[in-house]
Amino acid sequence: MTELNYMTGFGNEFETEALPGALPVGQFSPQKVKYDLYAEQFNVTAFTAPRADNRRNWFYRIRPSVIQGDYQAIDNGLIRTAPITEAVTPPTMFRWDPVAIPSEQTDFIDGLKTMAANGSAQGQAGVGIHVYVANQSMQGRYFYNADGELLFVPQLGALVLHTECGKLAIKPGEIAVIPRGIKFKVELLDDTARGYICENYGNPYVLAERGPVGANGYANDRDFQYPVAAFEDIEGDFELVAKFNGNLFRCDIGHSPLDVVAWTGNSAPYKYDLSRFCTMNTVSYDHPDPSIFTVLTSPSGTPGVANLDFVVFPPRWMVAENTFRPPYYHRNIMSEFMGLIEGVYDAKEKGFVPGGMSLHNCMSPHGPEADVFEKASNADLKPQRYENTMAFMFESRYVISPTKFALEGDHLQKDYAKCWQKIEKKFTGQA
Repeated sequence: MTELNYMTGFGNEFETEALPGALPVGQFSPQKVKYDLYAEQFNVTAFTAPRADNRRNWFYRIRPSVIQGDYQAIDNGLIRTAPITEAVTPPTMFRWDPVAIPSEQTDFIDGLKTMAANGSAQGQAGVGIHVYVANQSMQGRYFYNADGELLFVPQLGALVLHTECGKLAIKPGEIAVIPRGIKFKVELLDDTARGYICENYGNPYVLAERGPVGANGYANDRDFQYPVAAFEDIEGDFELVAKFNGNLFRCDIGHSPLDVVAWTGNSAPYKYDLSRFCTMNTVSYDHPDPSIFTVLTSPSGTPGVANLDFVVFPPRWMVAENTFRPPYYHRNIMSEFMGLIEGVYDAKEKGFVPGGMSLHNCMSPHGPEADVFEKASNADLKPQRYENTMAFMFESRYVISPTKFALEGDHLQKDYAKCWQKIEKKFTGQA
């Protein structure tokens, strides 16, 4: 794994320079910047957003971003953007096997495949849910997404994300977020890579509130890591790919767009090690709602109702007394898309494998399969350590619509609903 230096603290106002004195002091846009750099402001919120919500950077770069060719539309491949109109969304519960690593040479952009989406990218609400599969690094090409910020959840293979703000190295068990509009390229540190992407069209992620838990616990601000300035000063024949308004475009660019020598601000890429999530759980009875495992949330216009919650189910102790310990059977107004990074998920011991996915939409019933129910109903309720597991959930207030690729691909488990058909009627009318 590549060893890199980082700054820490979620949403801090950072300043970093790769060359001494490159960052102006006391102002943002001096008449002349040292090293003959160009000052450029980068905003992912409106100028007039409240100070607590306002996110922007100042870049000091070798060339301003306006130096690039004209864009031409290119094939979207299997990338889709909300609203999904190519297929009807039924209330069916879905589950998928992992998407296979391709045999042909495939980088991050070419290996992106959309599984589902909701809301509207133009309306800046909802999310796109993708998988990526790749077997080579991005070479001579760069990418940015104007439709939303990108949450990376690696499942197989380590990556280095080379961004305008610097480098982030991530591996399975870690996540990274690249803000809307930031240019980057993806380098593979292993022969192959696979993972999940949540493209957030809505408000940028913030940390989940703690409420009565108090000042500590869940995801701690200090554990989020941000890159230090690092720049590429190279010229050549490069390609810049943009996702804009639901489509892909490309243009020629004669230099690396990752030429930021210094920057200051609070809208930069960041990474987080999921093993640092401070899990809270019951020490008495009953199974708390999964909201206790929320790492990041994208707020909507309704307090407490998320555009998107990113929730993890990490290794932890289970000690609930006189309690059915796996997740209970439930129907939910929120829609849930799950993935598995490693190990086994406690409610689905068979069929849900690392790299796989499931979708339980608004008001679609779900819960433990028949065998898990029987096992948990008769288990010895001694303290139990859940080991070697890391599942996650993208949960949204909007119905999640699968793409045609998701509904018709070979990785769709067409017999998923059978896992509940063996649940027996036990009612006899006798206490």
